[in-house]
Amino acid sequence: MERRTVEDVMTTEVVTVTEDTPFIEIVETLADHCIGAVPVLSGDGRVTGIVTEADLLHKQYKSDPPDTEPRLDRLRHRRARAKVHAKADAVDARGLMTSPAVTIAPRTPVAEAARLLVSRGFKRAPVVDDGGRLKGIVARRDLLSVFQRSDDAIRGEIIREVLVCRLWQDPSEIKVRVEEGVVHLHGKMELKSLIPVVVRMTAATEGVVDVVAELDYDHDDTHPTAYPRA
Repeated sequence: MERRTVEDVMTTEVVTVTEDTPFIEIVETLADHCIGAVPVLSGDGRVTGIVTEADLLHKQYKSDPPDTEPRLDRLRHRRARAKVHAKADAVDARGLMTSPAVTIAPRTPVAEAARLLVSRGFKRAPVVDDGGRLKGIVARRDLLSVFQRSDDAIRGEIIREVLVCRLWQDPSEIKVRVEEGVVHLHGKMELKSLIPVVVRMTAATEGVVDVVAELDYDHDDTHPTAYPRA
């Protein structure tokens, strides 16, 4: 089954800054390009960090500090507050950036990249080669592009790759209907144990939103058969 990777959906024309880029220039860069973050590159093109809008907002924290410091959990939050103050005092990308940046390899499957961004709470991540050099950037909206496949394309892949190539099922026995990414399976499988398998493989097909299975079977192979002794 074909699986799209990050390099299939990433943006290759990436706006970047260097470690010496001043604070104001970074702000203007984000505003001019309507983006929320920029990778920071070293002199040889390696990604050393990333500056986001959140990093820049720490400057506002410095200009409008809270009236009182929190009295609870001071020790636990001291390090976090020190980092905030350090970024509030920063004047260039070197001091503002989050480093090292969480990066993704170009050949990473789209589903794996989506799990990474969601688990880390990130909206985007730089894509780098084995040497750490920037190849592109991938955002959540890029990863959602897998759900823009047509229903006909999804149906064709399920019949061809799941039923015929992987499960050796007669496609005439299983009716596959796809409506807005939701796959409906109707028909009869030879073995009962194959029903959860075909559902799982169907759900793993790119672009599938959900699977509704109404499948019967010819033989129940989920219970051990008692054979007569010789």
